[in-house]
Amino acid sequence: MEHLGINMFFWHNYVLIFLSFFICTILIALAPRAPRLAGQDDHTCAVQSMHVRRTARVGGLAIFLSIVVSIFFAPDAIAGPYAYLILASLILFLAGIFEDLGFGVSPRDRLIATAVASLAVMFFFKLWLPRVEIPGLDMVMWHWAVGIPVTLLITAGVANAFNMVDGVNGLSSLSAMTAALTLAYIAQKSGYADIVPLAIMLASIVLGFFLLNYPFGLIFLGDGGAYVLGFILSWLGIFIIANAPEASPWAIVLTMFWPIADMVLSIYRRSKRKKATTAPDRLHAHQMVMRTLEIHFLGRGRRGLANPLTTLILAPFVIAPALTGVLFWDQPRAAFLAVVFFSVVFVLSYTYARPIVRKLKRRVRLITIHS
Repeated sequence: MEHLGINMFFWHNYVLIFLSFFICTILIALAPRAPRLAGQDDHTCAVQSMHVRRTARVGGLAIFLSIVVSIFFAPDAIAGPYAYLILASLILFLAGIFEDLGFGVSPRDRLIATAVASLAVMFFFKLWLPRVEIPGLDMVMWHWAVGIPVTLLITAGVANAFNMVDGVNGLSSLSAMTAALTLAYIAQKSGYADIVPLAIMLASIVLGFFLLNYPFGLIFLGDGGAYVLGFILSWLGIFIIANAPEASPWAIVLTMFWPIADMVLSIYRRSKRKKATTAPDRLHAHQMVMRTLEIHFLGRGRRGLANPLTTLILAPFVIAPALTGVLFWDQPRAAFLAVVFFSVVFVLSYTYARPIVRKLKRRVRLITIHS
């Protein structure tokens, strides 16, 4: 019977992968007949745009519909609560998908939608983030006046973080799959097995989208997909922290380290330049890597190759912190030090990688001239 249950579980995930893939394929086919699916005409001219042709931006629709279907595959004991989580995420999904369709939902309104969605989850489940493993703060996290604002800040931040790294083919979805699988492992190790099937189903759904998004970018995740993925992953992490006392919040941070690090650096960079934290720019890490590839290696006009190659180059930086979170899932001090270590590596790489590449390129040219 146990063997049959495992087979059914994997069969369900195959169905979800196919469903996500199938819906994405339909949306791609409909895009030429329904230009609204690709958003506004000026999306390819946006400051942060990394593509040159209009492409269906509603991959999030395929992901969200597949998530809804996954309710029927969830274990009976958690299907009800899981449905409440998805119901809350619907608020954020609608805000994101309307932006994807070109109706102009502002960053402020999307932030409000994230806050309302998180408040709905807290209302349904009667909980908020109980601890953050920061001396002093944990002592007052039990009080709603502290716990609720901190939870809103974190869930909004993670949702926005996954949207920020959705700039090159496959990067945000790879980050989401990595986070979901490592969260599943931590939940299993900590004895909170209820989350495991939900996280694995989420990873399977994202994989269906990933197969059409990477490497050629046939369909994009869009705000509706990126925000929902970050939102659900942040709450899965909170559920683990609330129900598994041995699980370290810093280990949970490591599972989503790349999007979070990119977001924090973006906020710092924009505040330093006295710009709004929601203002778009072309200075995200993935954008810097992509331009470096174009300028110094591939040549201008080779964005079709530089785009997916950027994700391939950044993949180890996405996966390594998450695997470290798995390794130190119940070791708060080691997990915190790992966060510090990867943060230092991230900042140093962002600051010095491009100048180093430029110098190496110059040296190679000199050697070629003199040889």
